[in-house]
Amino acid sequence: MPMPANTLRIAVLPGDGIGTEVTEATLAVLEPLAKRHGIGLAFDSLRAGAFCYRDTGTAMSEETFAAAAAADAILLGAMGWPAIRAADGTEIAPQLDLRFRLNLYAGVRPFRAIPGVPSALADPRARDIDLVIVRESTEGLFFSRDRGVVTPDMAEETLRMTRPVTEKLARFSFDLARRRAAARGRPGVVTLVDKANVFRAFAWMRGIFAEVAADFPDIDSRSHYVDAMALDLVRRPWAFDVLPTENMFGDILSDLGAGLVGGMGFAPSADIGDTHAVFQPAHGTAPDIAGQGLANPTATLLSAAMMLEWLGARGAGQGFTDAAAELEAAVDAAFAGGLRTPDIGGQDGTAAVARAVAARIGVTN
Repeated sequence: MPMPANTLRIAVLPGDGIGTEVTEATLAVLEPLAKRHGIGLAFDSLRAGAFCYRDTGTAMSEETFAAAAAADAILLGAMGWPAIRAADGTEIAPQLDLRFRLNLYAGVRPFRAIPGVPSALADPRARDIDLVIVRESTEGLFFSRDRGVVTPDMAEETLRMTRPVTEKLARFSFDLARRRAAARGRPGVVTLVDKANVFRAFAWMRGIFAEVAADFPDIDSRSHYVDAMALDLVRRPWAFDVLPTENMFGDILSDLGAGLVGGMGFAPSADIGDTHAVFQPAHGTAPDIAGQGLANPTATLLSAAMMLEWLGARGAGQGFTDAAAELEAAVDAAFAGGLRTPDIGGQDGTAAVARAVAARIGVTN
């Protein structure tokens, strides 16, 4: 059967461990979804990751990088393996190479309470959790990746932020808050998470956000110290909307956010730049359950929904936007209908989730 005229090419990097399993489950759902909405998705499977490094000596070949960069979007499973490390002792992480080389400065981490998925919080307001951490993904403390200085008596890493990237992060965050406000029918709020009471770099970051905020008078602009935010994400996470922050802070707070909505299996993400984007679950490769069919693919499914929405917003067509909304709705309907994965105490494994979500395509609207 010929592909639709609006067919886009998706570079698929399944990666390692459960990455291959959750990717397979997601592609199985995207096939009927694409057919229903008349959109074309051509998948190019590419090898990269820790086992690729073990077998070939490189975690991601230049040919693979070029193919991924040429695609319309990149869908990634999970990469890394504890027993496979580089000479300096760090884990293999070509997903970070993609972020830096493609200038994917906005790490978008949405956390939303899904119907039927138990929350770690007893407060009934936990069902209203719907926030987004926007993690700057190319600078901050991660600027020191492969640059750190280590001697027998000292170890030093450098945090660096630049005005162009910080301005882009600020504008991205306010734009996102404006779109969310329009969709949800309530005011948007951007809360910068920093440590401006101690570090000059974060006080400088606040100044840039204040400059950009002036262009968005309809969006409430606030700031919060990172330690207080760690407390308040447990105490009142339903009170927050869009939370931009430095790279390392965003990395840590993202795991806390996942814990509020059911765990890492429910935590999708996107790394977005001006011209490229990578979509992947926020979890790792889970060696303890890899190959057993137990991995929860929900985070990857929701990452795929983010991918479709991003493609639609970039002009791919309304069909992509509609497909994104239906995929998210199908996930909600499946869990509201009793789907329970092992990570939340159930018995429904990877394939069962894919079947349950696919069964609701065409039924949820």
